[in-house]
Amino acid sequence: MRDITIFSGSAHPELAQEISEYLGLQLSPTHIQHFSNDCLYVQMNENCRESDVFIVQPLVTPVQEHVMELLFMLDAARGASAGRLTAVVPYYAYARSDKKDASRISIAGRLVADLLQAAGANRVITMTLHAPQVHGFFSVPTDHLNALNVLATHFRKLHLANGVVVSPDLGNAKVASVFARMLGMPVAAGSKKRISDDKVIIENIVGEVNGKDIIVLDDEIANGGTIIEILEHLSKHNVGRVFVACTHGLFTGKAIEHLRYRTEVEQIVTTNTVPIAKEKRLPNMQILSIAPLLAETIRRNHNGESVSSLFEEN
Repeated sequence: MRDITIFSGSAHPELAQEISEYLGLQLSPTHIQHFSNDCLYVQMNENCRESDVFIVQPLVTPVQEHVMELLFMLDAARGASAGRLTAVVPYYAYARSDKKDASRISIAGRLVADLLQAAGANRVITMTLHAPQVHGFFSVPTDHLNALNVLATHFRKLHLANGVVVSPDLGNAKVASVFARMLGMPVAAGSKKRISDDKVIIENIVGEVNGKDIIVLDDEIANGGTIIEILEHLSKHNVGRVFVACTHGLFTGKAIEHLRYRTEVEQIVTTNTVPIAKEKRLPNMQILSIAPLLAETIRRNHNGESVSSLFEEN
């Protein structure tokens, strides 16, 4: 393989541009349009024959549109004789569909993974899957990254000597424990019961939070129901400074409206795995870039180097 070639779909070209700049490359142009009958048209406007091609496309709203763009781009690059194809999917929306928990439904997380391979992907790079078992849905080599080191670097600068990391639910407690260990803090977790897609109840908190500075850590914030519920529960305790952190800041529905009035939250810290519109950027929001991490993963993949050190706690 001669070169690295990076293309971007329409989901998050800013992130793709930042990755390219970190690697000292030009982002290759792509033409995407719809025909009058609404059929999608995708053309890669740069030669990628025998090249190591990376296509950057988080699966954000409109998710189905961006899935199809990614599939068409993979197929187009394969047809253009790319040497190897890697789908860089910082946010894999269908990771939530990881099991058959009702009759006659699709396990969409597995299906979309199969479609990526069918379209030509030889490898996938993704980040912080909502359910870790989704990693096993991909039958091509997959680098499942996380943003814990990026988040930990930010929080170390705040010198929270009396802090505790709080997971909103027991399912995320293992990740919260790793993050807490990075910061030299204890961990606590909420006991959560989900009522519906946008309604949860935190019944109690397992662990000591009284008198502590709080970092609430979740993998993603969508409609914000879980975060608001854990903040309500924490407000009943004598806690100190309060921070909210996540990898994927989707902020759908009324999430921003609800978070705007949580005056006890000193910072909302997220990353740029997904684009965050200006109207969603609250004054206390910090957006950290994961472009260097993705770029380094791309470089190591291209050179045949190990990426395991990128997961190590530091």
